[in-house]
Amino acid sequence: MSGQSLVVPGTVSPTLPVPSSIARPEYVGKDAPTPYTGPEVQDAETIEKMRVAGRIAAQAMEEAAKLIAPGVTTDELDRVAHAYMCDHGAYPSTLGYRGFPKSLCSSVNEVICHGIPDSTVLRDGDIVNLDVTAYIGGVHGDNNATYLCGEVDEESRLLVERTRESLNRAIKAVKPGRQINIIGRVIESYAKRFGYGVVRDFTGHGINSSFHSGLVVPHYDSPHHTTVMKPGMTFTIEPMLTLGSHDYDMWDDGWTVVTKDRRRTAQFEHTLVVTETGADVLTLP
Repeated sequence: MSGQSLVVPGTVSPTLPVPSSIARPEYVGKDAPTPYTGPEVQDAETIEKMRVAGRIAAQAMEEAAKLIAPGVTTDELDRVAHAYMCDHGAYPSTLGYRGFPKSLCSSVNEVICHGIPDSTVLRDGDIVNLDVTAYIGGVHGDNNATYLCGEVDEESRLLVERTRESLNRAIKAVKPGRQINIIGRVIESYAKRFGYGVVRDFTGHGINSSFHSGLVVPHYDSPHHTTVMKPGMTFTIEPMLTLGSHDYDMWDDGWTVVTKDRRRTAQFEHTLVVTETGADVLTLP
């Protein structure tokens, strides 16, 4: 197990500007987004727009990830992803969402999700999740991945590798006519092989013209989530697995979620559309 000291809040730099020519989501400048009332099944035109947004988000994440190394700050990673999205005509969806101050989420080691990029310096042996969402053409594309920083211990490396595999298995389980809880059943059964916790209170979600449509995609086996998947439905799958408990604490910033036992956690995410035979991933670089 890693002997790294725990992550602590750093200094958050000023919000980066977005060119006025780039369209903003409706929630920017508001306390909360307008609730989505549209369909979960999207038409072909919307899906193709989401593919564009997803590709930009995936490429922005890749560009930021190239910088991951000991001595680099999470703020620098945010700056790279922000510039990439703006250069490609996209708005960073997290920027201004319910007041979030940055263009990606950076979650290091025991941070489960929603870490705010700041002056935190990455160390040799860290693992860091980057969560990037792009808004363009009136729709969002959302993805994340966990990366290794320098020489990472075997326990953490396996956690990352297996969390990626849990996402891959969940995507393969997507089929029209199946209930959406098959996704969590597959993830949890795989995670249990290794004694990992599966975070329950933060889930996948419907996504389209709305960042979060209201559709919930749990990553654990839930008898209560029985929505039947249909061709054209668009949502994210984003399992968060932990080395210990799935219980969590939240920092005073109202965003940063950490494991209660402060053990490490990893996450991977794709946006996908249900097809006639399975799933088509929309967040591919």
